This record gives sequence, C-alpha cells and structure tokens, in this order.
Amino acid sequence: MRSEYCGRISRQHLDQTVTLCGWVHRRRDHGGVIFIDLRDREGLVQIVCDPDTPATFQTADKVRNEFVVRVAGRVRHRPEGTVNPNLVSGEIEVLAQEIEILNASLTPPFQMDDETLSETVRLEYRFLDLRRPQMQHNLRLRYRVAMAVRGFLDRHGFIDIETPMLTRSTPEGARDYLVPSRVHPGHFFALPQSPQLFKQLLMIAGFDRYYQIVKCFRDEDLRADRQPEFTQIDVETSFLEQRQITELMEELIRAVFREVLNVDLPNPFPRMSYDEAMALYGSDKPDLRVPLKLTELTDAMKEVEFKVFREAAQLKDGRVAALRIPGGGGLSRKDIDDYTGFVKIYGAKGLAYIKVNAMSKGAEGLQSPILKFLKAPVIATLLERTGARDGDLIFFGADRAKVVNEALGALRVKIGHERGLAESGWRPVWVLDFPMFEYDEEEKRWVAMHHPFTSPAPGHEDLLATDPGAARAIAHDLALNGWEIGGGSVRIHRQDVQSKVFRALAISPEEAEAKFGFLLKALQYGAPPHGGIAFGLDRIVTMMAGAESIRDSIAFPKTQRAQCLLTHAPNAVDEGQLRELHIRLRNPQP
Repeated sequence: MRSEYCGRISRQHLDQTVTLCGWVHRRRDHGGVIFIDLRDREGLVQIVCDPDTPATFQTADKVRNEFVVRVAGRVRHRPEGTVNPNLVSGEIEVLAQEIEILNASLTPPFQMDDETLSETVRLEYRFLDLRRPQMQHNLRLRYRVAMAVRGFLDRHGFIDIETPMLTRSTPEGARDYLVPSRVHPGHFFALPQSPQLFKQLLMIAGFDRYYQIVKCFRDEDLRADRQPEFTQIDVETSFLEQRQITELMEELIRAVFREVLNVDLPNPFPRMSYDEAMALYGSDKPDLRVPLKLTELTDAMKEVEFKVFREAAQLKDGRVAALRIPGGGGLSRKDIDDYTGFVKIYGAKGLAYIKVNAMSKGAEGLQSPILKFLKAPVIATLLERTGARDGDLIFFGADRAKVVNEALGALRVKIGHERGLAESGWRPVWVLDFPMFEYDEEEKRWVAMHHPFTSPAPGHEDLLATDPGAARAIAHDLALNGWEIGGGSVRIHRQDVQSKVFRALAISPEEAEAKFGFLLKALQYGAPPHGGIAFGLDRIVTMMAGAESIRDSIAFPKTQRAQCLLTHAPNAVDEGQLRELHIRLRNPQP
C-alpha cells in the first residue's frame, strides 16, 4: 500500500511519485489550499492538497486528526522560507494526486504532541499515547538496547535459553504472584520473580554461558522504578571469578551505551565496598554525580549533652552523621523546614542543623538551636571532619543507622540536584562486599540481603553458623546515576555450603527439601563454580530516554496500584471459572 515511510522522505526523492500511509497529525486549511501533516513511526511529512485536483481536495477537506489515510503524490521543494530543519522531510513536501481515507477516527482526547497530559489519561488511552513521538522514540530505543545486548552476548558465546513462566512458589524473596492449577486442585504455580534457580540448573547442565531477556513478576509495593511485571537481562556464566564476571558485564554496558547513545562510559568502572557506600553516601546505589558526602560523627557524640545525638550514638546499631552543604547558609527557615519534612518520609524524627556564618569567631560565628548542648571540643571536631567553610550549612542525622542512611542519603541527592551541585553525564559504580544477611526485626531472624543462593566470601563460611551478621557475600551490584541497574553474585555450587546458608536463615532441613530439594539434589552432581547478574532493561531504557518513570519505557505498564487502566485488569471472574479452579472467595466482592 505504500512505497516509503513518511519520516524518511527527503530531497533525494525529489520529482518522484511516492505512496504514503499514516495518521493525520494535523490538517490546516490556508485559504483554499489544505496542508496535512502525515505521521507514521518514522516521523512527519507535509502533504499539500490544492483545488486543481478536485476529488483529492474534497477528500482532504473531510479528513480530521488521527484519520488513517493513504496518499499518492509527487515530491517537490518546499517554498522558500518554509523549510523545517528539524525534520528529515523538512526541505520537501508532497503534492497530493490521490488521497484515500482508510479509516476515520473519533476526536482524540488529546493532541499527539501535548506534553502536559495526566498519566491517568495517557494510560487509559495507551494505544493513542504510544503514537506520541516521545513514546515512539522510547520504545524504539528499547528495541535498540535489546538488540545491542543480544549482539554483544552472542559475540561472547552466550546462548539464549527460555525458562518456565509457571514454576513453584519459593517465598524467600518478594511476594509471589500465584496461579491456581485446575488439574491439581488446591495447588498453585507461581510466576517467576527471576529465573535464578533455572539458570543455575543450566550451569549444572553444562551450558556454560546463558542469557535471556525475560519477564519477571513480583507482587510488591510499587514506585517510579518498579512494576509488578518487569524485564530482566538475565546472565549466568561458569568458571569465571567475580572480577572476570564484572569486567565482562561492564564491557556489555559500555558497548550498549556506545552503540545506542554514542556515549563512552568510563573504563574501568569505579568500585567501592558496601560499607564505604553506606558510610559516605547512605546508599548502596550512590549517585556519584552529586559530590556531597556524609561525615561520620558517632564516636564523637557518645557523651554529649544533646540527648538526641547521645542516645543514637550509644545504640548498638545507631549512627550520628553530618551532611555539609557548601553555600547552604543561604537556606531560609522555610527551606530547612521543607527538608525536615522530606527526611521524615524516611523515618527520621527531625533534622538538626548548624549554619556556619564566620569560622574565625568560633562558636559565636555559628547559628543553631543545638549549639548550647555541644561543648567546644565537639564543635571543633565536627567542623574539622566536615571541612566546613564560611557560608556553609551542616545537617545532622541521628537514629538507627538504617534510618540515618536512608534519610541523609536521600537528602544528599535531593539537595545536590536542587541546588545545582550535581555534575552532568553518566557515573557508573560497582558496589561489592555486601553482607550475606540483614536482620528482620518483625520476623526476628536473618534474611538474605540478595538471595539465599549467594556464595559467602572466602573465609566467611564458618561465620554462617557463629556470626551470620558478620558474614560477607561475593555479590556485586551496578549502580548508575543513583539507580541500581544490575545485581548479581557468585553462586553457591556446593550442597553442604547451601545447606549451611539455609540453616543460617532458619530454614529447617525439611523445609529446605520441600522448597529447594531439586536444587540441593542437582548441586551433588558436579555443579561447576558459577555466577552472574541480572540487569533491569526497563530501568536502563528509562535512564537513556531521560524519562522520569519506567512506565515510559514499557508499552503497556501498570499503575502504582498495580492496575492496567487500558484493559481494567485485574478484574473479577465469574463463578464458573472459580469453580473450575476449586476456588471459593472468602470475602464478598465490593
């Protein structure tokens, strides 16, 4: 039906007759001559319809925005002064000789180039939203990223292998999405949170290098960088140590950015330990574009009069830390109150501060309601450690370390970007040496920081039984501009070590056999040393596109309430379907 894409018509087509198909982006009637901007996935081209061809002109008079039309016509130069340098087709136009309306359209609820749309309207009319140039760009970018990934992994000997979508529930991570079985009453499949166990089995099976661009599912609370279903670039290798895995994977990311964005990322990527990341940035995915760092003050605050600092410093897991804001002395009281409200989102009870007006005047040159509780040596220590200068402001966090890290870590990024302190560009960083476990206060037990199949660091195997909190993992996360884009580890390849980890997690031998018996069995049949990583494709594309939410890099995403506004899913099903699945609802439907 067409000879060319609209957006590819250029001066090289001059004097040729072309046939185009697309959507009417805009129709303009200029005193007897009708102009149509015709749009397809490649872009726009201007169609000119004049009264010299009456049938064509009459058809053009009927078309409206978003009508689907076919146009045949001759390519000619645009008149002088009407060239659009922003379009491939900006130097030419097509004089229509024939127009056919392939399908009409209702008046759309928004213009395709409207940038002020509410997300609710966009998601309800997603089939229209996807026609918008920005969304067309984002999904084409996603395709190019996926192809670049496949090309790199193929060149390095990786094999694309599919793993099951219906598997067993292993509730050691996020909450599973369950699928009832009709054939086996009372039993359920689970949608995979990741292909973790299957890719380990593939290593045991001898495939050596595996990858998959795969859908994963987690029934968890949502935010801008999460979806109930998301896409991973899943990679696993055998006979490589952690350093070799991370070097190969950063080469993958460099290749993708070079091929898709023509951007050269650092070589090599910087590396830091988990402890260093938390101490300096309050986050295991630090945004290194922001130069601000946290300053440790816990040891200096254990005997101070200020109760908030003293009690936090004396907690077993407490922390007192400072965040110096260069030039922050100009912040108003309202600014400080707003930042105080912000850190409360992360559980902080407040935000103490000191304004540094004049260092040369000692305590008199400082301004803060907490100064009367701090003796001169303590003040001197905190000023020296923070490197404070005249005109600076110092914020303080004092609470359990987790609260301080989350609150000051988020505040650091917020202030850095709001006050123009952040650098431009791309700043990747590997974060290594994670703890094996973190303590769950609600369940009163240790839980895996990554997952239960992560190998302990050399020499830490005995700590699994004696001091789980001190055990470190051979784990590696890749952060980019404050987003975690990949996480992985070297896996446990010995059955006895895997059993020790299960015991540390308070998983009994009977429970381990019931949930993971197939893995424990496989590990006894010559499992090779192996490890890997999973990258978040949605997040990578979102960052490359400069979008604010991963919903802008997914064709048909869910809302933050895990709903699809387009199809109105999830939805109630009829009693007959429930009966087939042997399910009865406990509560009446609202």
